[in-house]
Amino acid sequence: MATLSRRLVAEAFGTFGLVFVGSAVVVVNAFPSAAFGLLGIAVAHAFVFAIMITATMNISGGHLNPAVTFGLLVARKIDLRTALPYIAAQLAGAALGALLVKYAIPSNVGRVLSYGTPVIASSITLGQAITIEAVLTFFLVSAVFGTAVSPEAPKVGGFGIGLVLLFAILVGGPLTGAALNPARAFGPALVSGNWLGQAVWWVGPLLGGLAAGLLWKLVLLPPEKTQES
Repeated sequence: MATLSRRLVAEAFGTFGLVFVGSAVVVVNAFPSAAFGLLGIAVAHAFVFAIMITATMNISGGHLNPAVTFGLLVARKIDLRTALPYIAAQLAGAALGALLVKYAIPSNVGRVLSYGTPVIASSITLGQAITIEAVLTFFLVSAVFGTAVSPEAPKVGGFGIGLVLLFAILVGGPLTGAALNPARAFGPALVSGNWLGQAVWWVGPLLGGLAAGLLWKLVLLPPEKTQES
């Protein structure tokens, strides 16, 4: 197994890539020559997440998301002494990714869009926003268990997990931004200073991770084999 420091660098690197591309594509979509819309944003998120997970999964497990780490903690696939540094590394990577967006993309557009910070639609309540984030994150964390954690998982790398972001953003993007990841919301919020609704992208995804972790731990994961003495 890789050393903890190597795993933390992998988590920071992977989350950096996700937040940089995810935030940048939201900002760039506002340029007249781009305008690839919600589908383009969803595809970009799905691809970068899949690639970053695949690149880091053999080092750190490719969590890249505090909600995933929390779900694995609930299922006892990671311990608290490892989970807390993982989350810190993810948030650090997210901050660096958002900071690069701020300095790499014209600030007049970036500031207006808070450098890709997710936005809650005015037509939904706080409770509805949390529910949407929780349900979609439940699917995401379940994909982690079903395609990466379970010994019965198919060998598809991170692409089965990344594809969840494709349908999740199409469903939830116009409503909550479909962050499904506290780090994805935290990085741009830190850089832009826009903390409006930030609790939604912590409470919702952590609840989704909790539910998925319990389901897979108690029901869906195959029984662990015990060594005979």
